[in-house]
Amino acid sequence: MSDLTHVDDAGKAQMVDISAKSTTERMARARGCIRMKPETLASIRDNTIAKGDVLAVAKIAGIMGAKRTPDLIPLCHPISLSDIQVQLHLDSTLPGIWVEATAKTAGQTGVEMEAIVAVSVSLVTLYDMAKGVDKGMEIGQIALTEKRGGKSGDWVRV
Repeated sequence: MSDLTHVDDAGKAQMVDISAKSTTERMARARGCIRMKPETLASIRDNTIAKGDVLAVAKIAGIMGAKRTPDLIPLCHPISLSDIQVQLHLDSTLPGIWVEATAKTAGQTGVEMEAIVAVSVSLVTLYDMAKGVDKGMEIGQIALTEKRGGKSGDWVRV
């Protein structure tokens, strides 16, 4: 009925069977940003937000989000992550913060969702930590920027 991998012949949702796929090294990178008032960015940079160290909490939240991805995305396979790195970059030109996450595994399926979830959870955590001083922050531009490995090969956003 369909060439869609998550739909069976009757049109019903299904998890993709990856049992016949070979184990390969896989990597995915994603990024996104949160825009805010310049004074909010300064408060985060200077660590004067009442809730505490905003950047440290957001980084840990992103790592935890990547590890919990199959609990959040219904048809996502639970995989063993070999590495997840979350980096936060303050950008006065936004003004705001860019979050980049890189996920790695040696497995039968990719880690794109884990990288995207890591970025998303970090950004939402940044919002939560600073909403007391800036409710108008905007989260956006979340996207996969690179993936390596697997049947479809390597891909880089241009």
